[in-house]
Amino acid sequence: MILHKGEILFRQGDEGKYLYHIKSGLFKVTRLHENGNMVLFNILYPGETVPHHSLISPKETHGTAIALIRSEVEVISAQEWYRELEEDPQKPLEVARLLQEKVRFMQQRLDHLTVGTPGERLELLQKWLSHHANGIPLTDYLTQEEIGQLIGIRRETVNRLLRGQHA
Repeated sequence: MILHKGEILFRQGDEGKYLYHIKSGLFKVTRLHENGNMVLFNILYPGETVPHHSLISPKETHGTAIALIRSEVEVISAQEWYRELEEDPQKPLEVARLLQEKVRFMQQRLDHLTVGTPGERLELLQKWLSHHANGIPLTDYLTQEEIGQLIGIRRETVNRLLRGQHA
């Protein structure tokens, strides 16, 4: 399945009838909280099978996944996935590897959040995302507010840093 920028892969609260293997592209995952705050809390990238919290047992989706750029996804029946998990002795190891990769990614993201200056954090985010975005500039698919949420700084600081890069 091909999704273009802005198209939704799944919505917060969906039942979880499917899992999705991301073949190419990027997705942002947002969550709408009860108080009305919308937060960008994850970026999905090629090689991932999501939702992560449903790799072993079904659970409704935690957020809404929106394509940031043209993306290709393999849609997997959750029923088939769980049947294979029970019947194929290699499937649990595959799931463990997927989760291990996500833990390593989260460790990297934590390192990016705790490294020195906001400018260094922005540079690390740009470098990591450029690897998956086929040279598309970061600001073409994420707002300054979203960039700030990903690196733990205010939108105003993102604006100042981006202006400084183009000066």
